[in-house]
Amino acid sequence: MTIRRIVPDVQVGSEEQLETSRDFYGLLGFEEVMNMGWVTTMASPSNPTAQISFFTEERTAPVVPDFSVEVEDVDAVYARVVASGAEVVRELREEEWGVRRFFVRDPNGRVVNVLSHLGA
Repeated sequence: MTIRRIVPDVQVGSEEQLETSRDFYGLLGFEEVMNMGWVTTMASPSNPTAQISFFTEERTAPVVPDFSVEVEDVDAVYARVVASGAEVVRELREEEWGVRRFFVRDPNGRVVNVLSHLGA
């Protein structure tokens, strides 16, 4: 199994806080690489897998995840997670922004967004 990146996901209370977070992390050298209004992702220009995302909400799942793990084959990981009996918080499905993903709760109660980019 190949892990491509791990991204911390931070829930903020408002769009204003999302913008404030974006501006602050810009001071550290991050650049905005995605902005959907309710989620913004910042990345290092020299290492694009070094990222952080800020969420005002999660529009297609019941909770904002604690972090995201991009894997090479999300279907294979999903099958292993289901077979293990781990709690699937959100079933596997494709999103309109080009990812296939599911959410699972880890043994510490953290929600993990596991995803693959479509066509990757």
